[in-house]
Amino acid sequence: MFLLAEGGHHTPLIVEFINHYLGEPVLKFEQTYTIPAWNRVFKTLGVNTTAEKVFGPYTAETAIPWYTIMFVIACILTVILIWIFKGKLSEDDPTPGQLTLEAGILAIKDLVVNVIGEHGFKYFPVVATFATLVLISNLMGLFPLFMSPTAHVSVTFALGISSFVYYNYVGISENGIVNHLAHFTGPRLPLVMMFIITPLIFAIELFSNMIRPATLGIRLFANMFADEQISSIISGLFPPFTQFFVPIVLLPLAVFVALVQTLVFTLLSMIYLSEVSHAPHEHGHHDDEHAEDAGEALAHA
Repeated sequence: MFLLAEGGHHTPLIVEFINHYLGEPVLKFEQTYTIPAWNRVFKTLGVNTTAEKVFGPYTAETAIPWYTIMFVIACILTVILIWIFKGKLSEDDPTPGQLTLEAGILAIKDLVVNVIGEHGFKYFPVVATFATLVLISNLMGLFPLFMSPTAHVSVTFALGISSFVYYNYVGISENGIVNHLAHFTGPRLPLVMMFIITPLIFAIELFSNMIRPATLGIRLFANMFADEQISSIISGLFPPFTQFFVPIVLLPLAVFVALVQTLVFTLLSMIYLSEVSHAPHEHGHHDDEHAEDAGEALAHA
């Protein structure tokens, strides 16, 4: 936000510094492997275009995109901040950082239990990693010399795909491939209706699941990008006064947006996990019946 208050996007100094030293070798790699690979893909698909037309010119100054560098920094900051907050763990005399970290852990744990169930606590490490990483990525744009990597669609798509792959992995590992696909077929229907309705439900559910990475990514990107753009426009109304005071006034709103978008992304990921994960006793009670329904439904689908 503070970078945008100066009047438009600026390349952070750390991005320029890294590309100054690593841009040339990375550019040579891209010219040797990346660009020809993309051109072959476009040619195979029958699209009359090139990698440079789609992604822009490849230069040493932009060889490593700013959002890639910012996201790597976000990953490093996540580890460092958790280590700092953790400090020396103590039950008798906890530090403020430890209390803050414990409050965050308990909040995510309660959310996991309420959305997924008691058995869902085994997914806590992945869910907490998503929450912490997305939150730090969202907040980075509030500090000088940084930009929010989640303000670029490539990063948010990568996060959405990661969530998609993980909950499908959980569904397949817990239920098996047949039962995992069977939950796309909806409830068991009478035999006559099953021939018509079940294939339709299966197609709709499968399509809706396949677009979840896009919906997760676009939702997060659109809100973070819009937050930065609104701040930039308002800050440029009456320079130089609005360039100094408006970002400070909008800071609480920006923090609120960052927190809400973190909650939305994490909550949706947990909801998707709850759809494919079940408590152990539920498996024992329903496995035989569900497997029979799944086989029959998939056969008709």
